[in-house]
Amino acid sequence: MRGLGRLGSVLPANGLAPLRDQRLWRELRESGRRNAAARDRAFAAFSERGAYPVAHANPQESWERIADQLNETVIRRAIRHDLRRGSRGQKRDEHLLEEVFRLGCRYVGQAPGQALYLDEIRRAMNANIGWQRVLAYLKFLNQTLLLRLVEPMELRLKRRRGTPKICLCDDALRSAWLQEVVPLTADRLQAMPHLSDLAGRIAESTVGYFFRSIVGLDVAHFPERGAEPKVDFVLTVGEQRIPVEVKYRRTIDHRDTFGLRSFIERAHHHGPFGILVTMTDDAETNDPRIVSVPLPSLLLLR
Repeated sequence: MRGLGRLGSVLPANGLAPLRDQRLWRELRESGRRNAAARDRAFAAFSERGAYPVAHANPQESWERIADQLNETVIRRAIRHDLRRGSRGQKRDEHLLEEVFRLGCRYVGQAPGQALYLDEIRRAMNANIGWQRVLAYLKFLNQTLLLRLVEPMELRLKRRRGTPKICLCDDALRSAWLQEVVPLTADRLQAMPHLSDLAGRIAESTVGYFFRSIVGLDVAHFPERGAEPKVDFVLTVGEQRIPVEVKYRRTIDHRDTFGLRSFIERAHHHGPFGILVTMTDDAETNDPRIVSVPLPSLLLLR
C-alpha cells in the first residue's frame, strides 16, 4: 500500500510445528537483517500511524484527521454499535465500555490488578462498579478484537493466579483515543528518552497481540510465582513451551534474561529455549539457549 517493498513471512502457512525449532527463530532474525532497509521503512510507517489501511491510504493526510477517523469508525463504532446490538447489548453501559477501553489503552502491555481497575473507574464515573462487571466488559472488548486479553498460564494443578494482560490490536488506537503519540523506532526514542518505558509497554502489547493473532497458537503470560520470576509471554506448541521476554532497549545485560533462564532451567516447563524481543539488531545475548529478535523482525514471522 505504501510502496515500501514486499517481504515474505518466515513461518510456513501449513502449521505451527516449525516454531518449536530454534533454527526458525534464528532464520527470522537473519531474514530481518537481510531485508533491513525495507523492514525498517515499514516499521517506521507502523510506528508513525499503526497498521490500519485507512491510516496509510493517503500518507499526506494529517495524523489529527486520521486519529478522528480511527476514533469514530473503529473504536466508537465497536463500542456504540457492535457491542450494543440486540436487547442484551442495549443494557450495556456505553460510558463504562469507553472507560474500560481507556484503561486498556492506559495500561497497555500490563496486567493491572482488580483494585486498580475499580479505583480508576470509581474516580472516573463516581460510581461503585463490581469486578465481575468490569471483567465482563473487558471480555466484550476482547470479542471486538480492539484488544486481546492474555491470560496467566496454568501450571500443572496450581490454581490460576493473576489478571489478564492487555494487548491492544494497534497502537494507533491508543494514540488516537488518548491523544498521546509514542514512537517505537530507535532513532525517535533516542530523541525522546522520557518515553522509553512507555514505548516498552507498547512493544510488549504489540508482541502479545501479534502472537494471539496466529490461529491455533496458545499464548499466556507467566506471573511471578514465589521464587520463579515473571515471563512476559509463553507460547505453547504441542508439549513444548517457548518463553518470550520483551526488553525494548538498545543494550541487553545478564539481568534482562533472568526470567527466560529461570524458565528454561526448570525441566517441568518443557521449554528448551527462549526468545528475547529487543529494539535493534545489535541488542543480543551470548546465551545459546536464547534467540534475540528485534521487534521489526519479529513482525515478519507471519
